[in-house]
Amino acid sequence: MSPALTSVRAFSAKAVDHTGSSPASPASSTTANAVAPKKFTYRISAAYSAKQERFSPGTNMFHYNPYNKVQDTAKRKSRPDAGQDAFFVSGINDTGAIATGVADGVGGYIESGIDSADFSHTLCERIATAAHQSPTDNIGARYLMSVGYQKILEEDVIAGGASTACVGVAKADGRLNVANLGDSGFLILRQGKIHHASSPQTHDFNTPYQLAMIPKKLLAQSKQYGGGLLSDQPSDASVSTHSLRNGDIVVFATDGVWDNLSSQEILRIVSGEMVTGKGWIVGGEAGTVPSPQLESLTNPTEGQGLQAAVAKAVVARAKSASVNTKVDGPFAKEVQKRFPSENFHGGKKDDICVVCMVVVEVSWVFRLFLSPFISL
Repeated sequence: MSPALTSVRAFSAKAVDHTGSSPASPASSTTANAVAPKKFTYRISAAYSAKQERFSPGTNMFHYNPYNKVQDTAKRKSRPDAGQDAFFVSGINDTGAIATGVADGVGGYIESGIDSADFSHTLCERIATAAHQSPTDNIGARYLMSVGYQKILEEDVIAGGASTACVGVAKADGRLNVANLGDSGFLILRQGKIHHASSPQTHDFNTPYQLAMIPKKLLAQSKQYGGGLLSDQPSDASVSTHSLRNGDIVVFATDGVWDNLSSQEILRIVSGEMVTGKGWIVGGEAGTVPSPQLESLTNPTEGQGLQAAVAKAVVARAKSASVNTKVDGPFAKEVQKRFPSENFHGGKKDDICVVCMVVVEVSWVFRLFLSPFISL
């Protein structure tokens, strides 16, 4: 999977006239003095670690820079070393919107000689391409998931496999639309608190909803010997829409994170990084608030930014918890609850992937500086 399609993103400084009149006309004088709608940009980094490998913070990272030239994913041959986990980040053409998400290949196909990493990485590639090629931001996350899945079935370039998927579309006006299918998921953190946490979709314990490309041979064997093969549809995904604010943190992650860290633990990790990095300010009647310097602290052209620090910290902690045999994580606690006779303790070793998105309200200075060079 190529982790990104990137291109220049910015916001025009032109005022919006909701009356439909020309800004220069007398009839529009009231509108011209009205408060302009807020515009947002999204600062994104990803971190990942394959199950059998150590997490290397220096190399197991991706930093989205919207000012890079477009990269053709079809020509890329290398994949990030994330095992069967995959991720993507793509600008939606020149709209200022961003599409991002994660996918987790289902390991059960390995018994038939199929590596579901091919499915999850290819799915992310196709979704990223569909997002970048869309002529408008008037698209939803489930639509992108569906387009990516259909491309896999039509092209028939991989042997088969299955994957969960969590896809998000964040628009310039701050709306976030998410389609989540399976046990990957996302978390929205606001002012030091959990604002929203997604719920996993499972058929049974440790059996998530999944998109699948089932080889004909396996289908024939299933009909002959019985035993159903799971194949859910994008229409089965849980869809939600959220209004984001300046300073919000959105964490997309595969189950390698959720099986080893609770939402409260992730909140503590993120809060620690944001407060230490001065992206969140604690104190006063308002409690935790975003820093006035958040825009510069997350600027993709001036280093990795707080988004990278957060993604790195969550993966590092999840990796540590996954190999800890003494402290029971969420997965171990669920096993003990459902199967008391099982002697399962500690963490759950798995591939781990995190995409961290920091929501930044674009200042008028930033918009005015860029508007002579770039417009939407």
